[in-house]
Amino acid sequence: MSNKMKMATKNMTFHYGAFKALDDITLEFRENQVTALIGPSGCGKSTFLRSLNRMNDIIPAARVEGQVLLDGEDVYGPNVDVVEIRKRVGMVFQKPNPFPKTIFNDVAYGLRIKGIKNRGELQARVEASLKAAAIWDEVKDRLNESALSLSGGQQQRLCIARALAIEPEVVLMDEPASALDPIATQKIEELIRELKKSYTIIIVTHNMQQAARISNITAFFYMGRLIEVDKTETIFTKPSLKQTEDYITGRFG
Repeated sequence: MSNKMKMATKNMTFHYGAFKALDDITLEFRENQVTALIGPSGCGKSTFLRSLNRMNDIIPAARVEGQVLLDGEDVYGPNVDVVEIRKRVGMVFQKPNPFPKTIFNDVAYGLRIKGIKNRGELQARVEASLKAAAIWDEVKDRLNESALSLSGGQQQRLCIARALAIEPEVVLMDEPASALDPIATQKIEELIRELKKSYTIIIVTHNMQQAARISNITAFFYMGRLIEVDKTETIFTKPSLKQTEDYITGRFG
């Protein structure tokens, strides 16, 4: 497991207009590790996740202070290409959001935007991405069918394949299994364990057991602040703060 820092936030504060959604967050994300962000609803986890690849830019009056670093460079710097950031930092959302296209064209979408037109290269990259997302065997004979014909769990793995196709370095996941049944959830968790060999993964989850099963590091957020961060095992067995313990044991949240 690499110990190299891939991303970090330093004294990062996030405002929606006058409302301060995140306050002074300093957090590091290491290569080939899964970091889970936990905390009650509305505590800022998803806002934090979306600020890492500037997904919040589209929200009027959103403002970031402090730094968000990718390989040591501030993603909010003056000369940064946002499209390039989003290629390097991919995103998988809570609800599967396949495009109303064929399975093949759904995964190839980002590759075509990047200018890849060669059919052979497209086929190779689509196949590699579907294999990486552990769904190739289920869809290899259905590539010309609509992506919307897949089950929810399959759609989510297809969305992961689409995110992987453009070869990101970091993958953000916003509760990727919350809309799925237990069997589909297990497949997504197995996939995350496999993907961390190649990617840095940051996942928001409401599911404590899931965080305990799949992450190396857990960060506990509450009311827009980072309360505690440590190795997952430490957070779940001997957290330093009573507030963390109370949340994990279900006394609040």
